[in-house]
Amino acid sequence: MYTKTKALIRQQLQAGVFPGVAFAFIEKDQIDENIWGNQMLVPDKVRLQKDTLFDVASLTKVICTTSAILRLVEQERLQIDQPLQKYLTAFQNPQITLRHLLTHTSDIKTWIANRNQLKKEALKAAYLKLQPGKNIGKVVQYTDAGTILLGFLLEEMYQKTTVEIFRTEVLVPLKMHNSFFLPPEAIKEKIAPTEVLPDGMVLQGETHDPKARILKEEAGNAGLFTNLSDLETFVQMYLNWGSDYLKKETIAKLLSDQTPKKTGGRSLGWDLKFTADENKHPLLFHTGYTGTFMLIDPEQSSAFIFLSNRVHPVDNRNFYLKNRDEILALYLKEKAHKS
Repeated sequence: MYTKTKALIRQQLQAGVFPGVAFAFIEKDQIDENIWGNQMLVPDKVRLQKDTLFDVASLTKVICTTSAILRLVEQERLQIDQPLQKYLTAFQNPQITLRHLLTHTSDIKTWIANRNQLKKEALKAAYLKLQPGKNIGKVVQYTDAGTILLGFLLEEMYQKTTVEIFRTEVLVPLKMHNSFFLPPEAIKEKIAPTEVLPDGMVLQGETHDPKARILKEEAGNAGLFTNLSDLETFVQMYLNWGSDYLKKETIAKLLSDQTPKKTGGRSLGWDLKFTADENKHPLLFHTGYTGTFMLIDPEQSSAFIFLSNRVHPVDNRNFYLKNRDEILALYLKEKAHKS
């Protein structure tokens, strides 16, 4: 299955684009899993295992935050074209709607002085004061601020921390039993480490994203540690058009442009890509900074899940992005010509 894409991934592994990779192709009832390379390189070299947990970074946004919001929309407890301030009264702007945040069209000005040195309460207070620019609703500008604020909204709705909400509203009902936030010390050796910090500390079992590290149990943008098997479970829910978790109509709506002007190429939470065949039907796509991505095609019951810790031991982002885009392009080409 996807032999050319596999060969390219193998080539990139050998070239040091990532220390190890766990990936799967799903085609209807067939799953082709591949576990290659190392879980870590420093301080010791350790082989990657099928049950290795990855810090999936911004995949948290679509797996957890978006899922929880979509369920509340289905229950008619939220309306996505209402201002965030309606539900999160502490937020100090009346213009930004849930749709703006979900589609990255809020044009929110995210600069916060000394952001990564702030304590949790000070950082929360700073996010609640952020304001939009003049291009609100017009331009897509990807930002973590949207899902951080949506996390605060969820806390207001449920009167629980985001981590508690994600467990009860996402991980438990989807039976994602190998997924964790703030993982306990006992399982840290099963986690693929990320970056080596300037002081020599290897981040292992602690969130790579500095904002989520500060916000801890209240981060809506990152912080999920999971493995290939649990992501297959999550993706199968989409391939089964929501199963008993989301409504079929919700999945169908996600397969169209949901930006205010319908021209931004983004859905609710998800980015949109398209097949390389003549039909060019929509695919749901999202990445994680640490070296992860998911590409889901509900219409053809197929998906591509990719987990790496490409930031270990050093973050070489531009090198990785070039190689990642080559993988995606070849996959889409092979997908278009598969029998």
